[in-house]
Amino acid sequence: MSITTASNRTFIEAEQYSDFILTNLHDGLLPPNFYRNVSDFGSGEVLHIKTMGDAQIQEVAEDAPITYSPIETGEVELRITEYIGDGWYITDKMRQDGAQIEGLLAQRGKEATRAIQERYETQALATLNAGQTDGDGNAVNGFAHRTVGSGASNVMQLTDLIAMRLAFNKAQVPYGGRIGIVDPVVEATLNTAFNIVSHAGGIANSGNLGASSATQGIFENGFDRDHTFVTSLYGFDIMTSNRLPTGEFSDGTTSVPGAVANIFMCIADDNCKPLMTAWRQPPRVEGERNKDLQRDEYVQTARFGFGIQRKDTLAVLITSATSV
Repeated sequence: MSITTASNRTFIEAEQYSDFILTNLHDGLLPPNFYRNVSDFGSGEVLHIKTMGDAQIQEVAEDAPITYSPIETGEVELRITEYIGDGWYITDKMRQDGAQIEGLLAQRGKEATRAIQERYETQALATLNAGQTDGDGNAVNGFAHRTVGSGASNVMQLTDLIAMRLAFNKAQVPYGGRIGIVDPVVEATLNTAFNIVSHAGGIANSGNLGASSATQGIFENGFDRDHTFVTSLYGFDIMTSNRLPTGEFSDGTTSVPGAVANIFMCIADDNCKPLMTAWRQPPRVEGERNKDLQRDEYVQTARFGFGIQRKDTLAVLITSATSV
């Protein structure tokens, strides 16, 4: 008797399942050293941080009294505002009849953690944009730190980066550690509209070449696919993000509907970073048995918050979210 696929169809399983679980694709997260992690905030919802103003120098004459100036101080706030979580369960019947259950549960926990991380980064970038006054140039020492792309349809031009560099220089922002976080549409503008080549005057190679010492280690240690280093332009190490704020934004002169707020800042040290953050509760998973419903239940929760600690090292370049 011959044994063929035609005469023995009942012995052929209609479907086969691989041991490999196909998971969602994710892009990389912004490194934690892009913001100052506040360590002295162990309780309460609001942390008040004192700030010191500039000293005022005056001319002094012999045998004449000096003018006494008050000490200018202020404060900034960090608030724990985000309280988020996720919950899931698995029934006894699924445990009994299913396969690869432990792998499924482990991957589900990772997905929950990832969702919290993405929310964290989205809120970080939103806080930076909200740290400025929309509809205003947010000038520091007479130079705007909130501008609109000067190209057709409000796309970025190299002159916009030159103006941004000048604004940072006039604000006495350190030259090291300057970064720009731009939308992938802006990256496309740079790749298609400009001839990016090595040049000592300010433009470095695209790709992973040209990163400054302040950010080179980040790229070498696995900065994932959607946050890859684009290029170094006029002292700014530029990288991409899909989680920048979008909406209608203005610099006080031009209002751009359907815009994206590209963030530029200095991360040279904790005193320079414009953003501060604190985790009141890092992502934590807890589980329990529900005997009435015959299932195991899990929850993952986290609490955190952000605050703007300084604005002179922060700038926003508003560009079209779709035009290249």
